[in-house]
Amino acid sequence: MELKRLLNDDDAVSPVIGVILMVAITVILAAVIASFVIGLGDSNQATAPSVSFSTSYDQDNNELSISVDNVGESLQASNVEVTGNFDPTSGSISGQTWDTVSGNTEISAGQQGTISNVGPAHDLSIVYNDPNNEQSFTLQEDITGPDA
Repeated sequence: MELKRLLNDDDAVSPVIGVILMVAITVILAAVIASFVIGLGDSNQATAPSVSFSTSYDQDNNELSISVDNVGESLQASNVEVTGNFDPTSGSISGQTWDTVSGNTEISAGQQGTISNVGPAHDLSIVYNDPNNEQSFTLQEDITGPDA
């Protein structure tokens, strides 16, 4: 008789497992939603400032003129650097901050700066070095001369 009852018994562990799984899924969903509400989902991602430049190269005088066309937010000129290969024939690879190029302490639209002794095969970039989190952002790249 006990054997017959054992075979007909429909009670099993599945209701217990079902409840545990539903509780676990609810806890996981609550944790994910809470992390986005608190702000952990987007962490501390810095973005590059919005600045546009235009350049022109005077091959007769070996000078590169850089103009600031548009600025989205105020930037310290000492945090913006023109860097790269100024003159590959002489091996001049260095950088100059915008305050030394333009003579200004902040970057604003309409500013101009000139870099002398730039060879015709120059390959430069303008980089912003964020002083708050030590990240660098390339504002403009592939500033190349006619022989690059």
